Amino acid sequence: MNSNTGSTIVALLTGALIGAGVGLLYAPDKGEETRKKIKKKARKAQEDMEKQLNQTKADMSAKLSEARAKFDTNLESALSSMSYKTEDLIDALESKLEDLKAQNAKLQK
Repeated sequence: MNSNTGSTIVALLTGALIGAGVGLLYAPDKGEETRKKIKKKARKAQEDMEKQLNQTKADMSAKLSEARAKFDTNLESALSSMSYKTEDLIDALESKLEDLKAQNAKLQK
């Protein structure tokens, strides 16, 4: 979870707790009625947090899939490039080996 989402959740919880406390202090209703309102607001806060959590999970999953696809593409490109470079290096070494064999043959005559 990134810090922005964490801050949002903390702010939401803090706001809910402060709101519940202020509501209790200034409640014009009877205790039972106040408790019903607090429960309703607590359920609403819980639903909001669950919605935010689900959205964060979906966002992270999408970003992970995107990063995985990009990594796979980059890896494939790097492996392909290394393969061509390896073939070029082998060709150069084989050419050099042929030159050395030719020089060695001349020296042995």
